[in-house]
Amino acid sequence: MRNIVILAIIGYGVYNTDWFQKKYIYPFPYQDIVYQYALERELDPFLVAGVIRTESKFDTKAVSPKGALGLMQMMPETAKWVAEQMENNDFTTTQLENPEISISMGTWYLASLKKEFKGNEVLMLAAYNGGRGNVKQWMGQYAWDMSFHDSKKIPFGETKKYVDRVLYSKKRYQELYGR
Repeated sequence: MRNIVILAIIGYGVYNTDWFQKKYIYPFPYQDIVYQYALERELDPFLVAGVIRTESKFDTKAVSPKGALGLMQMMPETAKWVAEQMENNDFTTTQLENPEISISMGTWYLASLKKEFKGNEVLMLAAYNGGRGNVKQWMGQYAWDMSFHDSKKIPFGETKKYVDRVLYSKKRYQELYGR
């Protein structure tokens, strides 16, 4: 019994080291690409990393049950719209498997949501997950303004959990990589 307790203490200690957290829990592949596009679009790179971790766990071939694709899990219709806005006439949805294209388009879309929702991360993340139309509807229905920050009041459970996960991941990425 004593050995089990000692192993549990050691395991807990290793789990909580920055090395273990960076390697297994909060890895940051494509860091250069994330920084490039996040900074170019005036986004927090740790927020972008939090979105990618929550959306795809950095799996370039991730496909959601609803059909979202790539690292940043963009829906095909949204990705096509973003490609038009970016004047990328040669875009096909299979390109979302390319980390640079996924991150470029996903950060462009996040930046457009940031502008639309005046930098409010809760609203922009809710829109990224639940749709900008739904967020605008909730704002009218529940009298939210641009100072809204209480994710617990988001009526879609999936979107509420998503916002909380991304913001927690952002915090962890800041703690682990922001030094």
